[in-house]
Amino acid sequence: MPVLNERAYLERAVQTVLTQDAAFPTELVLALGPSTDGTTELAKELAERDERIILVDNPRADIPVGLNLAIRAGSHPTIVRVDAHSELDPSYTRRALETLDQTKSANVGGVMRAEGRSPFQRAVARAYNSPIGLGGGAYHGGTQPGEAESAYLGVMRRAVIEEVGMFDESIRRGEDWELNYRIRRAGYRVWFDPTLSVTYWPRESWQRLVRQFYATGRWRGELVRRFGRGNSLRFFAPPLLVVTIALALITALLQVSGVVSGWASVAASVIYLPLLAYTLLIIGVALGRGGGTGWRDKVWTAAVLPSMHVSWGTGFISGLLRGAHDTVDTSRLGDRNTPLP
Repeated sequence: MPVLNERAYLERAVQTVLTQDAAFPTELVLALGPSTDGTTELAKELAERDERIILVDNPRADIPVGLNLAIRAGSHPTIVRVDAHSELDPSYTRRALETLDQTKSANVGGVMRAEGRSPFQRAVARAYNSPIGLGGGAYHGGTQPGEAESAYLGVMRRAVIEEVGMFDESIRRGEDWELNYRIRRAGYRVWFDPTLSVTYWPRESWQRLVRQFYATGRWRGELVRRFGRGNSLRFFAPPLLVVTIALALITALLQVSGVVSGWASVAASVIYLPLLAYTLLIIGVALGRGGGTGWRDKVWTAAVLPSMHVSWGTGFISGLLRGAHDTVDTSRLGDRNTPLP
């Protein structure tokens, strides 16, 4: 479990790991980044209470670095990746191991079921759980088991992870997808099991959400630069939306200034149609059952969806054109813009 500024979530996340109903030896390795909210102190308290908890320092704070440190500090042949913002069902590990053996896979993952406490966080959770929000990946609501492109978190065979070189520490976002890409290229199977479920608590503020999605989108653009056609077509929808918005704004300026008029203006107005369809789709999701019950939930849903899409798409275009370089997700740092070292 890589950990950074998670005091509000860490204890519950740890508890759900240590209370799994599986009858086999377990250890929980926490890779501690340089937290500023008391997370490290809480982690030390938890480790004092339970000898199964192992602490390792992750001064760089990068997730793939922390994951590799934790894997090396562990001793068991199966690796269960967990997140400090997630909670496991009591039977998660046992059932995942059964699926791992039955399907002869190298990595098994299930469904990310996002939940929220405030109207904003609930809106983000609904966007995560909706195919409109994150593009319909299997772990965002799939119902059929089978081979998968990637796995959310994942229950992995150590031997395979070590064989393919563990997590790529040059990738700060999308490290799961990239690792699973190498696993599949090596001839091993990645499996999706919809009976496995992990509760995930998304970002709590609009600013943090935008920062998270911009960083994630930029790294996806970097992954497209590196792996090209290995990326699913669904990743190109948000940048296409951003390009369409930009073209619509340019068209509107040309029409208002009179540079484009007459039949040319009518023809150019076609660019507004996909944006109109997108707007109606967002409104429909917000007003429907997927938008929540209260009016605040519906308003936030209508705001959250385009915020996710536009920030991710903008990041993607930047990453595709210029690369991700040292881009980090600063959303775990609170409302500051200071990047991690």
